[in-house]
Amino acid sequence: MPMSVPSPEPVPGPLNPRQTRDLLATLRHSPRKALGQNFLVDANIVRKSLELAQVMPGDTVVEIGPGLGTLTTALLEAGACVHAIERDRVLAQHLRARIAPLAPGRFFLCEGDAVERPLAGLPAASAAGPFKVVANLPYAISTPWMDALLESPSLPVTMVLMLQREAAERLVAQPGSKALGAISIALHSAYGRAPGHAVPSACFFPRPRVDSVLLHLRRLAQPRRLNPLTRRFLRALFLHRRKQLGSILKTIPASARPPALDAWLCRLPEWGVDATVRPEAVPFVAWRALDTAKHVGT
Repeated sequence: MPMSVPSPEPVPGPLNPRQTRDLLATLRHSPRKALGQNFLVDANIVRKSLELAQVMPGDTVVEIGPGLGTLTTALLEAGACVHAIERDRVLAQHLRARIAPLAPGRFFLCEGDAVERPLAGLPAASAAGPFKVVANLPYAISTPWMDALLESPSLPVTMVLMLQREAAERLVAQPGSKALGAISIALHSAYGRAPGHAVPSACFFPRPRVDSVLLHLRRLAQPRRLNPLTRRFLRALFLHRRKQLGSILKTIPASARPPALDAWLCRLPEWGVDATVRPEAVPFVAWRALDTAKHVGT
């Protein structure tokens, strides 16, 4: 049977540094670096997250890695219905004991891997309507989680993601940037970047070595979900990002290439490039022309 975890009385509002340390001590829990457990301890940043996402009463919100429940509590106090996923068993037990009673019928927690369940077990009926993602996303899963989310049947209308700056720059990298990758192209096909917010490392306990940002993404009016073959092809290309496009293509078998690839290569000059450039130099409009996916339902 799972061990019983003691939990103090609910504390209204975001946890400050002292409350966070005291709560961790009560739970006999040390932050786990492998799970990216840097807990938010700045109430202003919590409020900013909700402000950017425009969280309103009745909103459906997905949260990844709620941890001690600091952001979760604020979402519930704003009147949202929260679907969360937590991998750490001790913290999951704490959330059930401390957070669930705060909002009966509005907090749904599943325990497991967010990459395997990117929408935190959000029921299909809820996903059919507009929903949002507001999360303090662990650095180690930022790319695979986003990859999995972009393959989900439904896409959130808004995402406000707490990310280490490097991870955020990789997700929204533009053509010509060394940070551009397959995930950047897939994300750009479905989302646009809106103004976010810088987050100093002092806003967390324990304090990370790098600063973070609130990355604010809004779903496009006509979002596209790249087809699986295109996604695999892009990943293969960017495994050799330092080579020229033409050289990389020689290493990719015909079965792994999009059917329109030859015609697409002939059109590259239309977009100001050719097969001698690196993949990072190809503009987004060219990648969209290569993909055969239609606009996705939302």
